[in-house]
Amino acid sequence: MAQEILSKSLEENKAFFQSRFQNAMDLIVREVELSGRKAALFAIDGLVNKETIALCIVEPLLNAGQYPDDPKEMLDSIERQVLSAAEVKHENRMPQLLTLLMSGFVLLCVDGCDDGLLSGVQGFAYRSPQEPQNEVMQRGAKDGFTESNQLNMAMIRRRMKNPSLKFQAMEVGTQSHTPIVLCYVDGIASEKILTQVRQTLERCPLKTVLGAGYLTAFLDRGGVFSGVGLSERPDVVCGKLEEGRIALLVEGTPSAILLPFLFVENFQTLDDYLTRPFYGTFIRWLKYIAFFLSAFLPGAYVAVIVHHPELLPESLLLEIARSQAQTPFPVMFETLTLYFLYEVLREAGLRAPRSLSATVSIVGGLVLGDTAVAAGLVSAPSLLVVALTAIAGYAVPRLYEPLSLLRLAFLLIGNFLGIWGVMAALVFLLIDLCAAQSFGVPLLSPVSPFKGRLVLRDVFFRASWKRLSRWDAKVQDMPGSHEQ
Repeated sequence: MAQEILSKSLEENKAFFQSRFQNAMDLIVREVELSGRKAALFAIDGLVNKETIALCIVEPLLNAGQYPDDPKEMLDSIERQVLSAAEVKHENRMPQLLTLLMSGFVLLCVDGCDDGLLSGVQGFAYRSPQEPQNEVMQRGAKDGFTESNQLNMAMIRRRMKNPSLKFQAMEVGTQSHTPIVLCYVDGIASEKILTQVRQTLERCPLKTVLGAGYLTAFLDRGGVFSGVGLSERPDVVCGKLEEGRIALLVEGTPSAILLPFLFVENFQTLDDYLTRPFYGTFIRWLKYIAFFLSAFLPGAYVAVIVHHPELLPESLLLEIARSQAQTPFPVMFETLTLYFLYEVLREAGLRAPRSLSATVSIVGGLVLGDTAVAAGLVSAPSLLVVALTAIAGYAVPRLYEPLSLLRLAFLLIGNFLGIWGVMAALVFLLIDLCAAQSFGVPLLSPVSPFKGRLVLRDVFFRASWKRLSRWDAKVQDMPGSHEQ
């Protein structure tokens, strides 16, 4: 039977840890003698600061003088009078001790005592805050989340000096025991949503969690558009927390999960609120137009060319027909092939070494495209449509994944069913969006259910801060939510 709690025998405890970490060269065991009683320190190399251990634990232990004879009193005396570490706690359950050891704690065991004293002396290396790679802002702060939850919590706390800001520690992964932090503002966040999130995380069946993407599958509704957001920026997360949202920090992931997440937030950035209202509104409309171009342009182009050429002006139709006559493939095959090649080039540019990624993009985009048109393999209008679609997609990077699926779907529908098929598919997509919810909040709120005041203030338009400062809406108060 496996040992469940610490034994009073120091030798048995040593044997247990050495057997659990068998063939693991990073287990540190430091034996000491305190007033004639044997004791031992256990730690994992690379996760602790050895200098801190020497100065704050080993040296005070050896220089403290006489200890009480009773082992429990000795451990209490060490905790109160000897150890100078900032974080000290008792624990005797073996599963928790193993997890804490692998989280950067040092365990002190005394012979004759079935309790352990843990000191937090984490010393593993982590990356310093840098500008986010995927959420670049012109006027916002230049620091982004790192892989360390402690540092990420500090960046949030530094911006929100509010005692109601809460950080709740949890663990996911039956094997990895990955630390996660539940962040919310008490009194603003919905207790019902908090309970739902906690229960979802507690029921997570994964053995190993190595990133935020592992958890989004359990927190999301599973539709085309996600009800879960991600952000690399602490300032963005602070703004969302003030609106009643919940943030999840996953150890090892330089981004936070945001819940609930609305569809309109995909078009909102921090720069919108740091510029003048008229310019923020203009940029937001550009993003809406770019989204529709990226999703529907290829399908509409193929539908019009194949089924409804009469919709085009005669001069434009003649130019397209002349270009199509020089290529051996139908417009559907052309557009689909160009889209496939674009995705291949994009993936190659992302995965290639940074020194080669620019070369891959330039050679692929310019040389291959120009050569394909010159050789008569594809038509110039098809190449232009795919290029415009790709550029428009980059205007709303959060929606790149669903846009990739929608482009392909509308392209096939447009080829076989024409423009009426594209319109019918759009109606079905809108019905799905209107019915979707994220933790009881409609995904398309406040557009559906419609609330004009909210739409005019911060959806299609960006109101001034004078007006926004008088608005104290929370995400759980959106029209159609379960808490209304």
